[in-house]
Formats: sequence, structure tokens, C-alpha cells
Amino acid sequence: MTSRYGGQQGSFAESLAAFVEQARGAIDDVFREVVIEIGSSVIRLSPVDTGRFKGNWQLTIGAPATHSLDSFDKAGHETIAELVSQANQLEAGQVAYIVNNLVYGIPLEYGHSAQAPAGMVQITLARFQQIVLEAIRNNQV
Repeated sequence: MTSRYGGQQGSFAESLAAFVEQARGAIDDVFREVVIEIGSSVIRLSPVDTGRFKGNWQLTIGAPATHSLDSFDKAGHETIAELVSQANQLEAGQVAYIVNNLVYGIPLEYGHSAQAPAGMVQITLARFQQIVLEAIRNNQV
């Protein structure tokens, strides 16, 4: 009887359970990848003077950060590394917040800096659908 089913063994329920587990993992991976790309994008696009603005992007889970940091990161590498570390703890269904609480963040977003005349968040938001679709393609089951 095994030849009739191509040598497949095990039950349909076991196969289905394995697929469900794989799909859950893929959903978590898509969520993490989207958050990482959005966060990395706003950090990379942030204008640089002292590096304080880049160093103040914060990823939090469940509630937005309510304070600013005394952190300076001209290149953004340390801030992105911290974001990736935080994002790797995410699971689908959680709420992730990416915020910058420096008082001059809103003016920078709306063109105050010649380095980022179109902002950072607006540019990233315009790419949101593309970011999600790419994350889905990268994590197909």
C-alpha cells in the first residue's frame, strides 16, 4: 500500500501540524523582517549633525518609549544593531513601536533638514507595501 501513496508515511494530522508550525514561524519571520526594514530605513534616512537624532530611534514592544536617550550614533550602525536585537524577540500579534522622542524630530520629518527634505518616516511609509511583499517572498513556506 505504500507504493500507492508514493512511499509517504505518517498521518495527515501530523503533516498538517508540521505545516502549521512552519507557517507560524514564517509569520513571525515576516513580522520581524518588516519591523527591521522599517526601523533600519528611518535610521538610515535620518539626517546627521551630531548623531543624536539617529541614536534616538527606539524599538519597544507593547508600548512606545516615552523618553529620549543620551545616545549619539552618526553612522547608525549601533542603533540598527539594537533595533535588530529587539526585533528578533518579536512574535506575530505583538505591537512594535519605533519612535524618536527628540523634540526636533517633527521639524526634521517635515523638511527642516536639507539632508532629509522629504523626511524619513514619510519615505519609509511610501515603501511599506513593497517592504511587506518582499518579507513575504523571503519567508515563504
